[in-house]
Amino acid sequence: MNKLITFEGVDGCGKSTQLKRAAEYLRGRGEDVVTTFEPGDTALGKEIRKLLLAGVYVPVPETELLLFLADRAQHVKEVIQPALASDRWVLCDRYSDSTLAYQLAARQLDEGAAPLREMLSFAECGVRPGLTLWFDVSVQEAMRRMKKRAEAGEKATRLDEEVISFHERVSAAFEQQYALDTKRICHVDAAQGIDDVGDQVRLIIENKYGWAL
Repeated sequence: MNKLITFEGVDGCGKSTQLKRAAEYLRGRGEDVVTTFEPGDTALGKEIRKLLLAGVYVPVPETELLLFLADRAQHVKEVIQPALASDRWVLCDRYSDSTLAYQLAARQLDEGAAPLREMLSFAECGVRPGLTLWFDVSVQEAMRRMKKRAEAGEKATRLDEEVISFHERVSAAFEQQYALDTKRICHVDAAQGIDDVGDQVRLIIENKYGWAL
């Protein structure tokens, strides 16, 4: 099993916070860890992120999908593959499961799902996660958290500001993906407090990779 762990869920699920905590935990065990995210963690990716999320442009669903895939291919080749080849852990905030949920399901592109899934696989360049953590929280709770972040001054992205039905389709897609691949995807009850969620993440990683406390 490779050392790529992806963190997935609706916006506001708490995955980014837990990624940082998981990285601290692994480093505390003496592990070499790379933390990264999509879209935007390469020089080219930063420009793609602006096009996708800043709100200046509103790409049609097909263009949005292709931009996310372009970001992923660059990201895999520049960041993820070299890190894995050096036997480092890679903790990635969003990966292909997000594309399936946000673009194929929520943008309702899934009528052509078979060829589009082939495109997703092509953009991964052969790199699949060893473990995916799905942070499951209700859309209502996620929206409440996003509102709280906005009140604290955090700028929302174009996708954050989508209507609630969009986020409901995203949530349903993540649940469906989990049901189809419980070997790779592990469920995290993200409605709990930060420390309790962190404990779940730690135990999942320990169990998945065969570590003892």
